[in-house]
Amino acid sequence: MEPVIGIVAGGPRSHLPSLKQYDSTVTIWIGVDRGALYLLEEGIHPQIAIGDFDSVSDEERNRIMSHVSDYLAYPIEKDETDLELAVEKAVSLQPGAILFFGVTGGRLDHSLANVQLLMTLWKRNIFSKMIDIGNILEIQGPGTHVIMKDEHHPNISFIPFTEQVVGITLEGFYYKLTNRTITWGSTLCISNKLISEKGTFSFKEGILIVIKSRDVL
Repeated sequence: MEPVIGIVAGGPRSHLPSLKQYDSTVTIWIGVDRGALYLLEEGIHPQIAIGDFDSVSDEERNRIMSHVSDYLAYPIEKDETDLELAVEKAVSLQPGAILFFGVTGGRLDHSLANVQLLMTLWKRNIFSKMIDIGNILEIQGPGTHVIMKDEHHPNISFIPFTEQVVGITLEGFYYKLTNRTITWGSTLCISNKLISEKGTFSFKEGILIVIKSRDVL
């Protein structure tokens, strides 16, 4: 069976969901820099720790090294980000899916680049999601897709990743839509909700960012 890989980066701790709730889903945990410490703090021993580890102290680095099977340290000055290195390591393990944690909530340039990483994986036919305390984000291409109701993330938004998304149709949603085209900057498909246990969204051309979300106090 193809493994599900959880990658935990070093974004703000306050933006992380409980990682323990995903421990039964994730087959292999990869801690990226301080993300490896976040895993240890929740009682999860990552199989792999990777990065330049410039955001941890010597004591924390030693703790990480003593609790992982595979410790991969890189120089601070390099072409790839620590997260890119983790993604390439994950891809080499032939995953069925990759779940990202700790990749939002900090620097906006990092967050936007991380969303683009999902696009890179989509092009390689690897399903991936970004998950934080209030959001679950994924990328989808043309076709018909089923989406299930999530009581913890009741709001559903569709945002065009390409300049336009053609022929989007929503079924089973409070706000239905039939064969519409949405473009960059459109708010037409923001903050919808399912009215049954599942719904479908379909479109003919383009790429969508799909976000399930909830308000975080």
